[in-house]
Amino acid sequence: MALAKIISVAGRAVNVPGNDIDTDRIIPARFMKCVTFDGLGEFLFFDVRKDTTTGKDTNHPLNDPRFKGATVLLSGANFGCGSSREHAPQAIQKYGFKAVIAESYAEIFFGNSTTLGMPCVTAVREDIAKIAAAVEKNSAIEVVIDLVKLEARFAGQSVKIAQRESARDALVNGRWDAIGELLDGVPAVKETAKKLPYLAA
Repeated sequence: MALAKIISVAGRAVNVPGNDIDTDRIIPARFMKCVTFDGLGEFLFFDVRKDTTTGKDTNHPLNDPRFKGATVLLSGANFGCGSSREHAPQAIQKYGFKAVIAESYAEIFFGNSTTLGMPCVTAVREDIAKIAAAVEKNSAIEVVIDLVKLEARFAGQSVKIAQRESARDALVNGRWDAIGELLDGVPAVKETAKKLPYLAA
């Protein structure tokens, strides 16, 4: 099961502004009773997307029909902070997002996202604001996250992005899932085992 090489991600974007957006805001704890991660996307940002009194949609960016189907999430500093729940990046991915651009990330959130093959790249605040302004002006524009050139392109513009080299290397070379790599190595393990006298049947 060779892993896909994730060299770039392209899609429409939506800006969810704010710093210190924690994992409980991303996916409230009461929705973490699932056996699998399937269906978690439905509850992404649930407590800020719904009015707690009426149950109706709020004016959260994800409720704006202009951004329906967006696959690139824009945000602020220290995104994914708080508890280390793996459900947070899972919910983001299950909702349909393929990548995140933010100022910075909580360490565990970043690692969990990378092992899902969902690039989390950083950009300076001013450049994220440029992307957000372009998207607000025209929600149909495509944002391209280029992990080779380390730039984000949109509406005829480009800005520099950054990513930890170990994560970037794993993504662009298809080594982002450690379990997948182990499973790929099973045939070689079996062949080696055949040559070991103490494992011979």
